[in-house]
Amino acid sequence: MGNIRKQTILSSILVYIGFLIGAVNMFFYVKNGSFTQEQFGLTRIFFDFGQNMYVFASLGVLPVIYKFYPYYKDNLEEKKIDLMTWAMVASFIGFIIATVIALLFKPILVAQYQVKSPMIITYFYWMIPFALGMLLFAVMEAFCWAIQQTVITNALKETVMRAITTIFILLYYFEVVNFSQFIYLFTFLYFIIFLILLIYLIRTKQLPFALQISRVTKKFHKKMFSMQALLFGGTIITALAQTIDSFIIASFSNLGLAAVGVFGLAQYASNLIQVPMRSMQSITAGALSRAWKDKDFPEIHRIYSRSCINLLLMGIFIYGNVLLNFDASIQVFDIQENYQQAFLIICVLGIARLIDVGTGVNGIIIGTSIHWRFDFLSGVVLLAFRIPLTYFLIKYLGLIGSAIAELTAFGVYNLIRFEFLRRKYGMQPFTQKTIWAIVSGLAAFAICYLLFNDIEGWLGIFLRVGVYSACIILSVIYGRLTPDAHQLLDKWKNKLLNK
Repeated sequence: MGNIRKQTILSSILVYIGFLIGAVNMFFYVKNGSFTQEQFGLTRIFFDFGQNMYVFASLGVLPVIYKFYPYYKDNLEEKKIDLMTWAMVASFIGFIIATVIALLFKPILVAQYQVKSPMIITYFYWMIPFALGMLLFAVMEAFCWAIQQTVITNALKETVMRAITTIFILLYYFEVVNFSQFIYLFTFLYFIIFLILLIYLIRTKQLPFALQISRVTKKFHKKMFSMQALLFGGTIITALAQTIDSFIIASFSNLGLAAVGVFGLAQYASNLIQVPMRSMQSITAGALSRAWKDKDFPEIHRIYSRSCINLLLMGIFIYGNVLLNFDASIQVFDIQENYQQAFLIICVLGIARLIDVGTGVNGIIIGTSIHWRFDFLSGVVLLAFRIPLTYFLIKYLGLIGSAIAELTAFGVYNLIRFEFLRRKYGMQPFTQKTIWAIVSGLAAFAICYLLFNDIEGWLGIFLRVGVYSACIILSVIYGRLTPDAHQLLDKWKNKLLNK
């Protein structure tokens, strides 16, 4: 776990810098006198539409890249590796198909959104190049996962892209460009970071594009195509399950895109919990592929167990701080009053995110194993459960219904994957320390709420953040909740002593 821990820490730092920049962006999105709720909601639709389109266009090649790359690496000279060649060809073919389908379905979108969310129709064509940028970057990112060059991709996607977004937002905020021009610039966000990554990989000579079919491809192509076909369906299902909220809300809510904006703020706040997980998934993908190839089951179980407790602790740390300071942040940062209704949604979505991070990198473990077909089957269950539940709960409960649907669906989804790994491989990552982590979080939250909840302004925020964070950190250290924390402490102590 040493290398994984080092990269996770570095990537998490970069990701959190990105989220700090993202917080600045969010401030300008939702503050009084800036973007309307409809305009902010449209930017969320761009991401959700782009995610679904690029996942379809990828034709399932992304997990195949980091699953099979070790076989190419161990058996071929680097200049003869043709994995990225056919991955890019397949993705371009997929994008052409996806574009044709999107254009054919446009009349249906017009009928569905023209009345309540007309901006979706106005800027529909700009979502297509946005999705292409996402696709190109995603293919390159998957390759970087395979070669364990994850820091650069996390830096670009989480930090650089948000910094570029900040520039575009400020251009609009200070009226240098109008909203339409802002969207035109916004469309090319992923293209920019894709080009940066492409130049980096070419200059460092880490991107082989062999034109001749290699012996590894000839040997494994049937397995690769089989995996690709099944994972294609699974990735589409997962993408739909993760983004269906926005489209249903925009269609059925009386507020249309304005409601999507409120839900978007709640998603942003709750997604902070998953930041460390995003780093760990990218870093462990290559290591787990190697471990499965070498049949190193103790290593797989160690990564699984460590990821569960470490991600749960970091998730509790973030979730508590968000809940304790949301109301105060609305006042301090002069946020539009309508966004206040996002609090209850954050409460529910936050629990869903804690369940997701608390079960660790189970999806990556299954996806890189010989039982990757199960990932598809569990995804089918997720989508079959999620879509009707989301539809009915939004219809009868409004925005909170969507959050409840997500909590229920992803709770069942992670339970299925947990039970599969337990029964198939005897992997059970939870211990008494898992319970102590949850108890520590609840106790720290109760202390801060009772002592400082009535204190308003910046003073209240500083007190709640400081005391809650200190309580969690002390519980981790003195409760010895994770060995990684003590290994880091010992390392820092040794450095200080040596100095």
